[in-house]
Amino acid sequence: MGLDETVKKPHDRLSAHLAAEMGRVNALIRERMASEHAPRIPEVTAHLVEAGGKRLRPLLTLAAARMCGYDGPYHIHLAATVEFIHTATLLHDDVVDESRQRRGRPTANLLWDNKSSVLVGDYLFSRSFQLMVETGSLRVLDILANASATIAEGEVLQLTAAQDLRTDEAVYLQVVRGKTAALFAAATEVGGVVAGAPENQIRALHTYGDALGIAFQIVDDILDYGGATETIGKNVGDDFRERKLTLPVIKAVAKASDEERAFWRRVIEKGDQGDGDLEQAMALIARHGAMDGARADALTWAARAKSALGLLPAGALRDMLSDLADYVVARVN
Repeated sequence: MGLDETVKKPHDRLSAHLAAEMGRVNALIRERMASEHAPRIPEVTAHLVEAGGKRLRPLLTLAAARMCGYDGPYHIHLAATVEFIHTATLLHDDVVDESRQRRGRPTANLLWDNKSSVLVGDYLFSRSFQLMVETGSLRVLDILANASATIAEGEVLQLTAAQDLRTDEAVYLQVVRGKTAALFAAATEVGGVVAGAPENQIRALHTYGDALGIAFQIVDDILDYGGATETIGKNVGDDFRERKLTLPVIKAVAKASDEERAFWRRVIEKGDQGDGDLEQAMALIARHGAMDGARADALTWAARAKSALGLLPAGALRDMLSDLADYVVARVN
């Protein structure tokens, strides 16, 4: 399936189906990102929140709750919570990675400074916990608090693993589960919890979100070595320049000759990069079929996400979530 109009429809249909509720989420986000005493907080937050992101994670929360029959108000709070956590992590990530572009725009740390990005991220984390508490559910608080801790743990693990050629696919998966999949899984799981869904459906929602998040991150990592800047919202080769051992590189290193391993050691572990090194890295990745291998892994995780939906109530929302798993991996098909 190519990235054509058919592929774009699942997310568009989900957005349209949940447009009224998403409008309430956006209104709550704008209300809670305000600050009476520190005007820089809404300035920095608005720059990222209103940058045209897909709002995929809050949409997952709304969809999960609705699919499980929820008709109360608190899925709005939880969707806003998920978006605040996501935005906070992006602000922190851009400082850690020294990024200059996010969603096709200059990063907040570039427009303001690192201190503002870190502190506004902290503020959003605090706001997210206020929203969680308002639901009155300790289980929801437990799930999202654990997800927040797992995200931070994954980022710290990446600091030590990303530039170590001994990092294997198991460690990579642990990093991805932390930095990306944990919030996807929490976003879907809390939708089922707030709806009072049966335990097997709540577990299925967690499995769906986890697998979808892993597929999503693998695809992002693949596109860094073969996507268009307009598609990925950052510059092609950013992961290489930041010396991140992502899945295509890990697969290429596993099959590398001594000479190739010396190249990877120089550019990733030592950070000694020069003209032509990105192109050589891409050639080595292609030589060992690493892109095809990573693509196959992404498709496997997307299929796992779709399979988990079999335990959930049939209907339009379940179909859209299934199509969304196809959409996530369609960019590399």
